[in-house]
Amino acid sequence: MIAGLRYTVLIPARMGSSRLPNKPLADLAGLPMIVRVAQRAMTISAPSAGPRVVVAGDSPSIVAACERYGIEAILTRTDHLSGSDRLAEACAVLRLPDDEIVVNVQGDEPLLDPALAGAVAQLLHSRPQASISTAAHPIAAKAEFNSPNVVKVVLDSEHWAMYFSRAPIPMARDMADAARWPGAGTQESDRSSGALRHIGIYAYRCKFLRHFPALAPAPIEQLEALEQLRAMWHGYRIAVHVTADAPGPGVDTPEDLERVRRHFAA
Repeated sequence: MIAGLRYTVLIPARMGSSRLPNKPLADLAGLPMIVRVAQRAMTISAPSAGPRVVVAGDSPSIVAACERYGIEAILTRTDHLSGSDRLAEACAVLRLPDDEIVVNVQGDEPLLDPALAGAVAQLLHSRPQASISTAAHPIAAKAEFNSPNVVKVVLDSEHWAMYFSRAPIPMARDMADAARWPGAGTQESDRSSGALRHIGIYAYRCKFLRHFPALAPAPIEQLEALEQLRAMWHGYRIAVHVTADAPGPGVDTPEDLERVRRHFAA
């Protein structure tokens, strides 16, 4: 960790998941999932104490579940259109200063490597030109590369994001030549030049978060259904940390939940 680096981990959580209602309170080995996520985030190493971890929920039941286990939580509005809108409200409620770095950890990622949150916070701290930092890892399977459910990112030589897409990018002109599929690099030096899967963890400065919801939605954002493209459309830069390892699975469906439950049971 960078000496003196201060940041806050914000975990947005809402009850209205269409595929898994009441998801934040789903039981994982005796604890609500949102508590598992917060406890994991609190294990991030730091020069002294760990970062401040706060859950921003849309229901009193989420706040009560967190407080029962000593997790700081605040109640936010139920009508937010996106997680970043909820984060902006949380920054205001917590009265965080404009230069405070906020790391957005999703409330349905109980297996996320906590070191990744520290890495994206450090990256944003070291890149004053960046408005956002995020993460990616090499794609090892061609099926993932071709899947529209897997978000890809292309970087320049300094790990600035050039574009995010659900399409397979970068695309070799002659995809019939299997050797030209831009698969995962084998060395640290070439990981960022192959196919990269975006990992949905972000770091922001509070000043940007307060401004972001006021930006007009971008055509490419609406086409790809990727909110980060709004920032790029309006000229904001995104720095990307490339990690060798894929994160643990998130929880979007009942099947995902059972898979993660088996992990905790083991």
